[in-house]
Amino acid sequence: MNWTLPLFECDFGEAEVKAVEQVIRSGWLTMGTLVRKFEEAFAARVGCRHAIAVSSCTAALHLAQLALEMGPEDEVICPALTFVATANAIRYVGARPVFADVKSRDEWVIGVEQIQTVESPRTKGVCAVHYAGYPCAMDEISAYARARGLKVIEDCAHAPLTLYKGKALGTWGDIGCFSFFSNKNLSTGEGGMLVTDDDEIASRLRLLRSHGMTTLTLDRHQGHAFSYDVVAVGFNYRPTEITAALGLVQLEKLEGKNEQRRTLVTAYRNQLAKETPALSVPFGSYPLEFSACHIMPVLLPPQTERRHVMEGLRQEGIQSSIHYPPIHTFQAYAGLCPSRSLPHTELIGAHCLTLPLYPQMIIEDVDRCVKTLAQLIEA
Repeated sequence: MNWTLPLFECDFGEAEVKAVEQVIRSGWLTMGTLVRKFEEAFAARVGCRHAIAVSSCTAALHLAQLALEMGPEDEVICPALTFVATANAIRYVGARPVFADVKSRDEWVIGVEQIQTVESPRTKGVCAVHYAGYPCAMDEISAYARARGLKVIEDCAHAPLTLYKGKALGTWGDIGCFSFFSNKNLSTGEGGMLVTDDDEIASRLRLLRSHGMTTLTLDRHQGHAFSYDVVAVGFNYRPTEITAALGLVQLEKLEGKNEQRRTLVTAYRNQLAKETPALSVPFGSYPLEFSACHIMPVLLPPQTERRHVMEGLRQEGIQSSIHYPPIHTFQAYAGLCPSRSLPHTELIGAHCLTLPLYPQMIIEDVDRCVKTLAQLIEA
């Protein structure tokens, strides 16, 4: 469909085109010097010792589980209100995802209290998801996990270059995982990054992303090695040089684009409060300077039929979406999860709606979207 106001748009310009052209002309397309530069630049911006680029955030989450030695008989606590990759990565290693409810209808993230509710003797780790770019209380979660001997993975797919109490998200836990999918704040089409301050974990991650091989194709191409050993059963999660070229350009633009997102979310908050008081906006009082503002979620009034609203927006050329159908309601997870109630998650899953948000939008786009939404809610 030809949306006049899509949910998101990629923001690529001549700099990205030239960067990709240079890679193609170089004759070297797979993991090489640009990947290393991208890793170094990302680590410097986040403020960590190691950044390891991979082919997707799903790959990052999988490797994080492996590097922290999650496996059969282990349980890893995570929210059900997230993209399914968060839980799938836990299942990849034979562990069991245990779903915690989010804090409230206003705070769509987990905290220590929610972790304690579902913790068991088999719990080995926690995956904290910074939904929509709004941080979990990582000081509290990290302190609790250390006291309990639990590992912490941060799913930062929505939260690149976001600070919580002066420290970058992704650096509070043992490993942070980032996404560079097409709709993300930093986009390379597909791609991901892991960050850690632990030298041993970083070494294992680098080994596992390329079949457990002791040397890389680039090493042999440059004459630094003639053969290799395989010392672990790894995967092909290598990033490309094109991914890294795009990433380097996008990284330089990221802070400016995040700031534009904050301007748009401010406008959304103001307009929604004025035009649709029956609708609620999660994280409404959270200071936006500490959010990446990845998506613009709202919670529809209980009596409003979401499908009617989405169809009405579609007829006006405005795309909307749902972030997210709760994972424990999926067919692939039927029977895996106990009958434990997740009341906040289930309420949000039934009534949430995501509105368009991307840096190229203008305030008039926000006004149009909100006015159309208000008319549909009142109808």
